[in-house]
This record gives sequence, structure tokens and C-alpha cells, in this order.
Amino acid sequence: MGRDLAIDLGTANTLIYASGQGIVLNEPTVIALNRENNQVLAVGQEAWHMIGRTPGYIVAERPLRRGAISDFDITERYIRLLMQKVGVRKMARTRVLIAIPSAITGVERRAVQDAAVAAGARSAYLIEEPVAAAIGAGLPIQEPTGNFIVDIGGGTSEVGVLAMGGVVVNKSIRVGGFDIDDAISRHIRKEYAIVVGERTAEQIKIAIGSAFPLAVEEKAEIKGRDLATGMPKTLQISSQEIREAISETVSAIIEAVVSALAETPPEMGQDIMDRGIALTGGSGMLRGLDMRIAEECDVPVHLTDRPLECVVFGAGKCLESMHLLKGLFASTRP
Repeated sequence: MGRDLAIDLGTANTLIYASGQGIVLNEPTVIALNRENNQVLAVGQEAWHMIGRTPGYIVAERPLRRGAISDFDITERYIRLLMQKVGVRKMARTRVLIAIPSAITGVERRAVQDAAVAAGARSAYLIEEPVAAAIGAGLPIQEPTGNFIVDIGGGTSEVGVLAMGGVVVNKSIRVGGFDIDDAISRHIRKEYAIVVGERTAEQIKIAIGSAFPLAVEEKAEIKGRDLATGMPKTLQISSQEIREAISETVSAIIEAVVSALAETPPEMGQDIMDRGIALTGGSGMLRGLDMRIAEECDVPVHLTDRPLECVVFGAGKCLESMHLLKGLFASTRP
């Protein structure tokens, strides 16, 4: 396989693009450990299925929180195992390009690079997610015209205005899909005294979650644990109730978009009115979010093709043309 890799090391999912091959891995960013002997039991999809279903000495956890490394050693092991999973060995001298949230600090940026090198990469470069997402979405960011990208992931939301190969306006907030899941969990606990797990909250979001009123409101059955009795309990909940529960989190994301628009130079503002806003990222697929942003900003919004893969595709394009696009790479200083 190609030696060079582009990695979208997301809070929710990790995607890997190999030069000359395309996407070779797309799995949840989860690692399962035996805390008694510190042994790695599983990574990715297999580890994700263990969340909330393991004995106390086995922990299935996410090595990144809100786009930043929460445990350096675990992240290093996670990256090493993923590189092995896609066929890279210690002596492969692989160059790695990693997409990062623009909000993380210089220390956090260096930690990502160091983790990749410690995992076996010959060298590690960084690219900010809004830049990679815009390239992956096919926006002409090298031209003297304004391009507006909104990338909503599990742990962060990135808003960027790009032109002439650079970022003109950038807003990055540590709010994303996991905050929407958490809002659903908290609402059900507060209103019904029922506890639901992380995976159940995500399933509710996907099934009936929305940011804009639906033509026909829907209902879903929820199974959780009754706080009073500790026994399993089932209830039905409506899409309208879930929309109200997540409204504060959705509003925080939209505020970042509105703020970026307000700071956009007038000439570029006209470009954006004509071209619209490109919406991408896994959490960008929340139903009605495009319509909600369009209504709040009075600008057309379109969900990109394959929104989950935009960032890694963009990083992959930079990897394939590193000699031409290296100027787009990020430094260790935010």
C-alpha cells in the first residue's frame, strides 16, 4: 500500500486515507482496555460495541475529548494499532497528515504530532479541519473568492471563510454531536427519571432528532433504567420534544456561523450569498440543520456529498499533492 496516510482523527470517528488507494479505514474513535493489565482488547467498531457493556475492569473509552487528546499514551497506542490495521509496519517510514480542530492549543497540536511519531510515523504534519473540509467539498479555496464551510463533528464545530489558499475568518467551538447526545440524555433523565446510555442517546438523535420542524412529527421508543426502581423501563418520545431538548446546543453552533458571517468582508459576503454555505461533518447530517442555518443567516445552505468523509478526502488530496499544497498545513501554534 501507499506509505503516506491522511488521518481524520475525530472525537467520534477516525478515517484514514492512504495515498494511491483512497479511504482504507472508517471506524469509531474508541479503544477498549483491560485496566488490570493495561492490555488493549479492541479498537474501532469492535470497541464501540463494548461501550456500556463491560465489567468494571474493562473500559471502552474515547482517547479524544472535544477534539483534543485526553490521554497521550492511549492515543499513541490507538494510532499505532490503526496504522497496523491498515498495513503499516514500524519500518515503513510513513508520512502522516492529521486533520485537527483549529481551536486546539499549541500544546495539544504538538501532542497530536508526537503521538503519531511515537506510533511509528516518520513525520507528522497537521491541517486544520475547515481547510481540509473545504478541499474535500471541492470548494475553490485557491481562488480570490469567498468560500464558507461549516464542519460539525462529534466534539467540535468548525466555521471557516477561505480564499486564496488561506483562512480569512475562523470560528471553532468545542460543541458538537456528543453535546447533542448529552442534551438528549439529560432531558430524559430530568423529565422521566430514566437513564439512557451514550449509544441510546445517539440512536434517538439519528431516528427522530431534528433542528427544524418536520413535515410530519415522529415518535420513537426508548428503553432505559428507571432511577427510582433500577428496573428497565420503556417510554415513547416525540421528535418535537427532542428538538426542544437539543435547541440550546444547536443554537450555540448557529451562533458561531452567524458570528463568522458578521466578520466576513463585504466583497466576500456577496460571494457567499451567491455560492451559499457548504455544510459537512457527521453531525451536519442532523435533519433540518441546513434549513435552520439558512433561515437564521438568510443564506442558502447545502449539505455536501459524503459529509462524513469530506475532511479526510481533503487531507488526502493535500497528501497526494504535498509539494503544491504544503502551504496549507497548520503550524503547532494555533
